[in-house]
Amino acid sequence: MKLEDFHYHLPKDLIAQQPLTPRDSCRLMVLHRKRGEIEHRRFSELGQFLRQGDVVVLNNTKVIPARLRGRKIETGGKVEIFLLQEKKVGSWECLLRPAKRLKGGSQIFFPGTELKAEVINRIEGSKAIVEFNPLEKITQLLTKVGQIPLPPYIKRPTGPTFRDRKRYQTVYAGEEGAVAAPTAGLHFTSSLLRSMKRDRINIVEITLHTGWASFKPLSQAAVEKNVVPREYFKIDDEAAAIINRVKEKGHRIVAIGTTTTRALETQAARSGLVKSGERWTTLFIYPGYKFKIVEALLTNFHMPGSSLILLVAAFIGKEKLLAAYREAIKQRYRFLSFGDAMLII
Repeated sequence: MKLEDFHYHLPKDLIAQQPLTPRDSCRLMVLHRKRGEIEHRRFSELGQFLRQGDVVVLNNTKVIPARLRGRKIETGGKVEIFLLQEKKVGSWECLLRPAKRLKGGSQIFFPGTELKAEVINRIEGSKAIVEFNPLEKITQLLTKVGQIPLPPYIKRPTGPTFRDRKRYQTVYAGEEGAVAAPTAGLHFTSSLLRSMKRDRINIVEITLHTGWASFKPLSQAAVEKNVVPREYFKIDDEAAAIINRVKEKGHRIVAIGTTTTRALETQAARSGLVKSGERWTTLFIYPGYKFKIVEALLTNFHMPGSSLILLVAAFIGKEKLLAAYREAIKQRYRFLSFGDAMLII
């Protein structure tokens, strides 16, 4: 299977640069899998396509201020550190830029703060282990220095704004650890969630800390030869029990986003039930994958040739997906993280 078959032309002016207000005022493309029909709605109308008894599964991960800008102590040269995963207190796996100029032992300071960092060792490419100090203030200092990690296609001449810190989070974000937002969830408002509960739609939360897997480009021309970086997830006993009870009663499991889908499918048995637990997943979903538990999917419009568009293509079929994307471009939907949404039922 060729990765190039999942590319499409994305006009730059359709890449959303700002989120809409209110959150649920964005457009919603509803794609009916069996009939192949498309409806053009607003996200605030989502509840009309859910049934009493369905369970909506949310990813409650919270984005950390993962992008740090500092300077080399030796030369004063600019340095960017992008946090990926905490190994232990004060020690992080990171992406470095400029990677070639930062060797093991390089010292970094962050102007206006007492935070310091040292590159302990290089791993591969631009990845490295970096240790920060002083440890007793590490969380406070990283929060002060770090910026919300907006994707590179969202342009901010002077960096992320205060508004971005709020809007690049879901309203139900609670478990810190993500370096990218689970963007399908950005459209929900508290009032919409309350309305869904009143309509007896079950809502449960699980956690998958969105990581490098969400933005790392696929490098191999053959889809099957690619791998995605691992991501940590947690499904507690209560969430698993609700999901399984809904499944056994014949109602639908509605996954909010590709991150939620990966976590659920990683823990799903062949019976279609999900197990509680927490661990790392490297599950790479692409066409040919047989879904075990997810029956409806809410997602944004994704980058051409990405692991995310491959997952959605696996759920609906490549031809139907690309036809839907052509329609979205024709109708001038807004794409990517701050863009519009698609519901596949």
